[in-house]
Amino acid sequence: MKRKIVEIDADKCNGCGLCAKACHEGAIAMVDGKARLVKDDYCDGMGDCLPACPVGAITITEREAAEYDALAVAARGKLKVKSEELKVDTASVKPHTPPAGGCPGKMARMIKRDTKAVQSENSQLSTLNSQLSQWPVQIKLVPVKAPWFDGAKLLVAADCTAYAYAAFHQELMRGRITIIGCPKLDEGDYTEKLTAILKENDIKELVIVRMEVPCCGGLERAATNALKSSGKFIPWRVVTVAIDGNIID
Repeated sequence: MKRKIVEIDADKCNGCGLCAKACHEGAIAMVDGKARLVKDDYCDGMGDCLPACPVGAITITEREAAEYDALAVAARGKLKVKSEELKVDTASVKPHTPPAGGCPGKMARMIKRDTKAVQSENSQLSTLNSQLSQWPVQIKLVPVKAPWFDGAKLLVAADCTAYAYAAFHQELMRGRITIIGCPKLDEGDYTEKLTAILKENDIKELVIVRMEVPCCGGLERAATNALKSSGKFIPWRVVTVAIDGNIID
């Protein structure tokens, strides 16, 4: 079957092994000092390993591959646990540590949401669940290319907007991939990263959400300049949120 799956550029790979540690399914292994995709059916194509690679050697491609076998991965995990349990020395048990493979905050995830509306106290239908559909969300941490960017409506938002605008999740995030940042507090400019995201993915729409304060202009400029630099023509708009939490027309 033809599906999305990890592809590793051996020439770019520096042999650090971080991607193999980040791959929870065990689809990636180190062979002769290089990362290799050793089991197609262990790779879910979600790209957890992408953010862990410091040299950009990993991408998501679409090709003929064995179907992802979640049961085999789960069974392998259980067998591994049972094997390790036989060797556990209680005197050497260590406190819980974060997952290996680089910063856990960079570990890419897709989040499935229940889109059913629930009845609110004022008898109006409103979706009260979080509308975040992927992780990470910070522009500095998000991978340039990820499966959830494919065909996505992209929301580029200033950090403060979600706190100022009460209906941020329901009216702005719903149905969109969200990435956030603060041009005043983050080092560097977002233009290059946003340009790469727009160039490398099939983005269908761009919505920029900023606060009315002048420093938020940096985010708007970076996003609009990125759109120009990408050479793509996609629908886009800017939403400005006032300090009092209202949308400014």
